[in-house]
Amino acid sequence: MRTYDLLIDGEHVATDDRTDVVNPYNGEVVGSVAVATSDHAERAVDAAAAALRRGAPAQHERAEALERARTLLAERADDFARCIAEESGKPLKTARAEAARGQDTLLFSAVEARKLAGTVVPFEASSAGAGKIGFTLYHPKGVVAAITPFNFPLNLVMHKLAPAFAAGCPVVLKPAGDTPLTALLLADTLVEAGWPRGFLNVLTGPSSQIGPVMTGREEVAVISFTGSTDVGRSLQESNPHTPVLMELGNNTPVIVDASADLELAASRLAATGYSYAGQSCISAQRVYVNSAVADDFVALLTDKVSALKVGDPLDPDTDVGPLIRPDDRDRVVEWVNEAQEQGAKLRLGGEVNDDGTLQPVVLTDVTPQMRVCAEEVFGPVLAVQAVADLDEAIRLANDTPFGLQAGIFTRDLGAALRAARQLVFGGVTVNESPTFRVDQQPYGGVRDSGNTREGPAWSVRDYLEETVVIIQAE
Repeated sequence: MRTYDLLIDGEHVATDDRTDVVNPYNGEVVGSVAVATSDHAERAVDAAAAALRRGAPAQHERAEALERARTLLAERADDFARCIAEESGKPLKTARAEAARGQDTLLFSAVEARKLAGTVVPFEASSAGAGKIGFTLYHPKGVVAAITPFNFPLNLVMHKLAPAFAAGCPVVLKPAGDTPLTALLLADTLVEAGWPRGFLNVLTGPSSQIGPVMTGREEVAVISFTGSTDVGRSLQESNPHTPVLMELGNNTPVIVDASADLELAASRLAATGYSYAGQSCISAQRVYVNSAVADDFVALLTDKVSALKVGDPLDPDTDVGPLIRPDDRDRVVEWVNEAQEQGAKLRLGGEVNDDGTLQPVVLTDVTPQMRVCAEEVFGPVLAVQAVADLDEAIRLANDTPFGLQAGIFTRDLGAALRAARQLVFGGVTVNESPTFRVDQQPYGGVRDSGNTREGPAWSVRDYLEETVVIIQAE
């Protein structure tokens, strides 16, 4: 069993209260973490602010620490994958992919730390600037308060910590209560790699105690949040003078055009629509398929989904594990039943197995008003609707308050480019599931899906202030 205390100012801090972390598949206790109070949160912000006053390591030192962390993570990848699987119920094969991607996040953040530089300003481009030369410099904005959800306990933590450190900012992190172990395992690894005292502080415990201090102190210059739209908007309202970087939800649409490679589309959606039981904000959810090929596509899709292995996440062959909590599973079942009552057809799945897992669901004949389409399911469900043409598919895909990622399968280049221009989302994939993401891309959404772009090359700028230096040369 993994046992962790808080990390404050480079020290492990025990507390009077502790809480158990359980495996969502079998309910076994897999770890124990300390429970922080508001006093611990005050100490953590104080430590981060003091670290900033002492000064961030030089750019090359930050890059070297990130590179060492990448090496350590690679050496410990199996342990990280097992920790992810045990506390989140994520299948081991998917957890291994998460550990591999974490290495990329560190690598690309190290690159950004090395190449951070301002720009030359062409003052003599106007008569007012005659005789002047100038350039800009970057400085860390300050303390970052980072709040992460349960579904990617390594990657979503890393997306905040690594770019912030590349920029020279200390962080106070609150990982999700369901999955804190991976974040604490990572924190120990980063400290071992050379992150200085106070530059990483980790608090576990109730948001009601920790959150207001983490986000409300004037020393906190940036709040970085990944989670639900409601909580993100609440953070904005509570902290009107602090930038709140938000990566929020989605009800991801996918278009299957009449010209699409149906085998490819069905294979990719079966693999990604149910990965981690659909508990990803870019998990495929709404599928708009041209009516001319709808029957063939649904037959292929149900065949491939029925072949997915559901069960124990620690079994290397498992494709779909449990939802994070029984209540979440029951909510998904309720939405699926409600859709059927409103006219949808259940083509596959929906049963709760003896081990508590939910069989992957394929619904057809859905309508936009059903909750399985209008809201974010966050479960193993694909809702398929036949459409007359690409115009209708694009219109329905855009009929949502969300806007994170969308996708289209087509052999028609014109259709692909039209979808890329007209789909109002932060990202559009072509002949790939919109669940696809790598760290060298800008990742983020519009509308209720967020206001920032992750990927170290983009997110590092959110943690920096730019100063212009003007020199009278003549």
